[in-house]
Amino acid sequence: MEHIEFSKPVIGLCAYSGSGKTMLLERLIPLLNSHNIKVAVIKHAHHSFDIDHPEKDSYKIRKAGAQQMLISSQKRWALMHENSSESEELSLQDALQHIATENIDLVIIEGFKTAPINKIEIHRPALGKSLIADEDPHVIAIATDEPSKVSTSLPLLDLNAAEEIALFMVQFISR
Repeated sequence: MEHIEFSKPVIGLCAYSGSGKTMLLERLIPLLNSHNIKVAVIKHAHHSFDIDHPEKDSYKIRKAGAQQMLISSQKRWALMHENSSESEELSLQDALQHIATENIDLVIIEGFKTAPINKIEIHRPALGKSLIADEDPHVIAIATDEPSKVSTSLPLLDLNAAEEIALFMVQFISR
């Protein structure tokens, strides 16, 4: 699989379910912002999801059959696009094309574990899972809570020190 190219740096967070990807993201984003790095995030969902609520007008309009529903306010806007039942889900390359690049410095991908992008693996030895890095040449570092239990030649980052991981990302995108 060919490496995905994009006009801005892209770094994935890959891990087995329950490893703390979202929790790490919640800590990383403010730290990256403090380094003047503006972040966009693409999160893969393995199931049907809805960001709208049944009592809202936008939900009612979408359920009435609108293929796209854009809702806008002074603070934010969101575009919801309905796929037909026979549509394939977006590939990561397609999802990246929906990111407005003019105001961001970095795209962080959560999920898309097998995508050919540079990734930081979140590894918790206590979960008893093997290293994704052993099979995936796109893993560039491993963030772990037990470095003494991880055998790798890749950089090891302290999963409990989000600032260390943020600095690794800043240095990586500055290359």
